[in-house]
Amino acid sequence: MFIARNDSEIVIRLSTDISKSAFKSIVDYLNYLEIASKSKAKQKDVDKLSREVKKGWWAKNRKRLIK
Repeated sequence: MFIARNDSEIVIRLSTDISKSAFKSIVDYLNYLEIASKSKAKQKDVDKLSREVKKGWWAKNRKRLIK
């Protein structure tokens, strides 16, 4: 593995031995970190949105999961 950093970017080189799915997971996580670092959202707002999404999901899936 090779990692280099300059003022505007980080360069990472990996061997081709890593699986495609593992690589995709890493890229998705790095993408999330990059997006989150630019967010102006407050944690309390994120928590509120998360609760609302979970409520909506539960309302849609409750009958399917509880029999």
